[in-house]
Order: sequence, then structure tokens, then C-alpha cells
Amino acid sequence: MSDPQPPARGPYPAVAPDPLGLVQRRTMRVLVVMQIIGTVGVGVAPSIGVLLAGEVTNSEAWAGLARTASTLGAALLGLPLGNLAARRGRRIALATGWWTAAAGAALLVAAAQWSLVVPLFIGLLLIGAGSAVSLQARFAATDLAEPHHKGRSLALVVWVGTIGSVLGPNLGVPGEIIHRATGLSVFAGAFLVAAACLALAGVVVFLRLKPDPLLTLQASVPSPAAPAGKKRAPVRRILAELRINRPARFAMIAILSAQVVMVSIMTMTPVHLAHQGGSITVIGITISLHIAGMYALAPLVGFIVDRHGHRPSIVAGILVFTASATIGALRPADTGWIMVSLFLLGVGWSFINVAGSALFSRVVSTETRASSQGGVDALANLCGAVAAFAAGPLLAASSFPVLSVLATAVLLPLAVLTVRRRHKTG
Repeated sequence: MSDPQPPARGPYPAVAPDPLGLVQRRTMRVLVVMQIIGTVGVGVAPSIGVLLAGEVTNSEAWAGLARTASTLGAALLGLPLGNLAARRGRRIALATGWWTAAAGAALLVAAAQWSLVVPLFIGLLLIGAGSAVSLQARFAATDLAEPHHKGRSLALVVWVGTIGSVLGPNLGVPGEIIHRATGLSVFAGAFLVAAACLALAGVVVFLRLKPDPLLTLQASVPSPAAPAGKKRAPVRRILAELRINRPARFAMIAILSAQVVMVSIMTMTPVHLAHQGGSITVIGITISLHIAGMYALAPLVGFIVDRHGHRPSIVAGILVFTASATIGALRPADTGWIMVSLFLLGVGWSFINVAGSALFSRVVSTETRASSQGGVDALANLCGAVAAFAAGPLLAASSFPVLSVLATAVLLPLAVLTVRRRHKTG
């Protein structure tokens, strides 16, 4: 019997596996699972958290402040978590954020069960960490992504967050089950489920996000060492880079502008519909359509960003925003058209946010990458909170059409910058 012959070699040498590609695929799988679990816990804050604030405080003024506490928490914790990622990697930063949010949800269990005001505010503030790391997860998806795949990688992580946005507001259902089984109030049961989801998301990322994508990137593209005695604080490094990095400034302006426009109109639409006699069901459907516009089309938006570039995608977002505001200004009394307007508002935000975030990830330096991303998210949440505060008095003093027009005027500087500059990166 003759010896077996070795397999014939083809005309081309075997291709070695791409180690960074393997790490990126593993990273995406972990981020997707983490995002689905964690955003269920995050999604409870703007829905059941709002109801709890009204019940515990018995004051519309205090309830309004409590409703913005989670947004303020996301703004306050975004930069520290970004700095932590820069020092220790994505795994530690994301896990810390989820566990901080879980602690906040646990405090809200006590606040709901015994009507405690101070734990209510602290809990809502801490649960904002979940929003901060949910946003930073989209940047983690771009750390090792190829330049022509950054948009779709980022958009995929944004898209799976839709699941949490849909399931989170419905945690009252398991809350009812826990109420019947344990005697905890429905709200306390809902936040107990939220705490478990947030803690589990932290466990998933802590145990499975290995190797760390950001540390892997930093090892593969080492940044120049700072001169001895001249190491600057993270905020100063971020500001120094933004002064000289025009594409990064442009991307940041895009993200912040979209956030202000979206939040100012979205937060006042339920109030406007209620004044028009709209039912809770109609208001809920309208906000659900808005959320669908923000997230459901994200994979398609990411594909468009990668295929056609950042600048055309931002132009598309500005045009969709303008269409949304025009409908809101011309047909404010027509509920059907308001639903269309809110859906388009979400789509416009999706285009500008995905394109701006992908561009920012692409052009920011490795040295300030995580800190800068955390800083941009913190600013976006802070701008959103300010816009939400300002929109209420503005609506009371004028009308929904005026609010729609004034909110869209925020896009004018972005429109001018987009038309004037032709970025090599987009």
C-alpha cells in the first residue's frame, strides 16, 4: 500500500487568519448580547421611572427634576467612564457603568417600596450610567472595525438597543408578577428586574470581552509618549485635539446639534398631543414610532454611511429633520401627521448621529479616543437635558409650530459647515 500523498497545493499561498478581524468579530458578539440585556434595564428609567417620580414626590416641579435625573447622570458619568476606558480598557469601563446603573436600580427598588425621595434622585442619577455605557458601546464597536465598516458596526450596536427600548417600558408586567409573589410594589418589582438585567450585562462584558478591543487597538497603533513633566489631564488633551482636529470638531457639532433638535421636540410632543385631547394610547404609539425611527433603520443608515460617506449622510439627516419640523409646523392639530413628523424626527437623528459618531471614531487620535468619545456623549446628554428644560417654557410661551421651527434653526450652523467643507474622511 503506497504512502498517502500530501494534499495538492494551489497556485496561491494559504492566507493567515487576521487576528484583529477575529477579535472584532468576538467583540461584536459580546457587545450585541451585552446591549440587548443592559438596555432592558436602561429602558425602564424614561417610562416607569417617570411614573415613579410623580408618585413619590407628589410635586410636579420635583417630579420634573427627577425625570431629568437619569439624563443628567448620563452626562455626569460619561466622561469619567470614558477616561476609565482610556486607562483600563473597554471591558472595565463598560462593566463599571453597568454595575453602577444596577446599584441605582436597586436604590429605586427601595424608593418605590417605601416612597423615599432621596434614594429616588440618587437611583435615577446612577441609572444614567447605563445610558452612558450603552452609548459608549457603539464606539467600542468601531475600535477594531475596518474603516469602510465602522458605520455598519456602530449602527448594529445602536440597532440592538431597540430591543431594550421596547422591552424596558414594559417591565411593569413582570413587576405585577413579582408583586403578587412577594408583596413588593409593582414599581419596585419592575426596578428589581431592571437591576438584575443591568448587573448581568456587566457580568457578560467583564467575563467575555477578552481581549479588550481598545487595548488591542492601542497596542497595535502605539501613540507617541508625552514629554516628561508635560502629561496633561484628559480634558485638556481632548480640548487640545479638538482645537487642531477639524473633522472631529465637525463630527461633534453634528452629534450635539442632532441631540438638541431631537430632544427638544420629542419631549414636548406628548404634552402637545395631550393638550389636543390625545389619549395615552395615541401618545404611546407616537413615541414608539419615534423610537423606531431612531433605531430600527440604524443598520441601513450605517450601510449608507459606509457606502456614500459621512457628509452626504449628514445632509440627508438635515433634510429629514427639516421635513419633520415642516410637518409639525404646518399640521400641528393633525395627530396622524404628528406621528409622521415624530417618525421622521427619529430617522433624521439616526442619520446624523450614526454618521457623526462614525466620523468621530475614524478621525480622533488613539491617545484621546476613549476620553474624547466619553466627553462627546457627556456633552450630548447635557445638551439634551438643557434642551428638555428649555422646551417646556418655550412651548408654554408660544406654540408647537414655533418650537418646531426654533429647534430646527439649531441645525443652521451644521448645515453651513456641511456645505462649506468637503472632508477627506467622508
